[in-house]
Amino acid sequence: MSTPTTTNLRSRMPNPLPFVPEMAVVGEGLHKVIKNGSIPQVTVHLLQLRAGQMLGSTYFTIRETGNLRQAGESEERITAVATWRDATYFTDAERVALELVEAVLSPNPSGERVPDELYAKASAHYDDKALWTLIMAIAHIGFFTPAALIAKPIPGMPPGQNYSE
Repeated sequence: MSTPTTTNLRSRMPNPLPFVPEMAVVGEGLHKVIKNGSIPQVTVHLLQLRAGQMLGSTYFTIRETGNLRQAGESEERITAVATWRDATYFTDAERVALELVEAVLSPNPSGERVPDELYAKASAHYDDKALWTLIMAIAHIGFFTPAALIAKPIPGMPPGQNYSE
């Protein structure tokens, strides 16, 4: 049995930048915010990995798994993101970040997605700048979700090379 690789995958659509170059400005702005140093980059990658898992995005899941490996994270921590609530591998601050991304991405027909109690937990671990950075890390995933799910960039390929054309 052969194993599929990124070399035989194709995206559904070509690179968006020739068609909507303005998108790069928004993307660059979000990247700059989430790298402002107010929260660890590992936390950003953990919450974005969880978002990718929840959204069913192979592109995000592979990208963030690779980012976490590149940052030196253990396979146990990376794998446990899917079951973070009962895993012992995460700090309290990381748990709050994971809980926030789940709250934002999960419909809650019986109440607020982010109740006051969750906000209080988050603000106990993060100052205002760090909390805004977490919000923008979630917004970053939200901004790119339609492209990941509709255009289907090639998982594992670097930006700019993750589209077939």
